[in-house]
Amino acid sequence: MTAVDTPRTVRARRSEEDTAPSRSSDRFRRRLAENLTAYGLLGGALVVFAVFSWYPIVRGVLLGFQQVDFVGSPEWVGIDNFRTLFADPLFVTAWLNTLEFTAYALVIGFAVPFAVAVVLNELRHATAYFRLVVYLPVMLPPIVAALLWKWFYDPGPGLFNSALGAVGGPQPQWLDSTSTAMISLVLVSTWANMGSATLIYLAALQTIPGELYEAAELDGASVWQRLRNVTIPQTRFVLAMMLLLQVVATMQVFTEPYVMTGGGPEDSTVTVLLLIYRYAFVYNDFGTASAMSVLLFVVLGVFSAAYLRLSSREG
Repeated sequence: MTAVDTPRTVRARRSEEDTAPSRSSDRFRRRLAENLTAYGLLGGALVVFAVFSWYPIVRGVLLGFQQVDFVGSPEWVGIDNFRTLFADPLFVTAWLNTLEFTAYALVIGFAVPFAVAVVLNELRHATAYFRLVVYLPVMLPPIVAALLWKWFYDPGPGLFNSALGAVGGPQPQWLDSTSTAMISLVLVSTWANMGSATLIYLAALQTIPGELYEAAELDGASVWQRLRNVTIPQTRFVLAMMLLLQVVATMQVFTEPYVMTGGGPEDSTVTVLLLIYRYAFVYNDFGTASAMSVLLFVVLGVFSAAYLRLSSREG
């Protein structure tokens, strides 16, 4: 015992030394309980992803190299399914049609939502109402939207031709002509999906500091100059991300050609996913359908890699 220690201080020090391991043990148990909860939730999510996402991907890749009739056991056929695909004239047609749809969608479906977002951002009254109107088509089931527009395009009692006929205009065969069928589908897809993109663009526009626009106005910049020199540069990252996401989405178009044209006229609207559907559920050739799905997966993987690389670079 030192000169400054007293029996009371010694007892207090011993008490603290005795309780220190107990406190450490309590902290360890609390951390263990928190970690077990976190790992339990993470494990549940991993199981769901494994069963409903990763396993179908792996199974689909394997089916691309098998002949499956769902009666006997799968038979490995190597690359025969891919040879069947490459020998099918519709293989090239489907890819060309899909690329054509994607190109139209980028010109129309990429520019229109951004333009609408710019207009909504300038509104000062009834902003919530107009945002609801723009987003409303997204809440419709895709099948309903496709059937609605199919009636619009009907060459007989359809809304569009009835309106054109009332003013003495032409009567296009919207879905029955090879020159108008694809662009007609793009318009449907743009109308049905532009609400989400518009709101994303609108959120990006509202993060632009108002001082930049004020400075541009003081310099005498016109509306187009403000758009080109302020709006687009400030939202370039969001625009790049949405461009890549739209390419990935539009290359998987299925609902519109399946419901509205069935791939016609003259196979001008047969897309990759529609051809996959035909192989699987019309020809009962699940191996070849899976082989084409693998090819589509590879193509979309390239765009996904570009998306991730751009995200990491900007981050």
